[in-house]
Amino acid sequence: MSFKPKYIVFGIITFTIIFLMNYLGSDAPDKLSRALLTAVAAVIGLGVGMWIYSKNKDGNHPDFD
Repeated sequence: MSFKPKYIVFGIITFTIIFLMNYLGSDAPDKLSRALLTAVAAVIGLGVGMWIYSKNKDGNHPDFD
């Protein structure tokens, strides 16, 4: 799987938004570790979703219905 620059930018933006939402909105004593784990999981999920979406090279994308 080759990562295009726009996918890397989407991953960085997703990580930043999810991390800040969890870090700034939490009152838990371990908010840093929770925010990091949630943001990393979001980027991994985004990467898997983009890999599945771009798996077909013929232009037909899989339907998830």
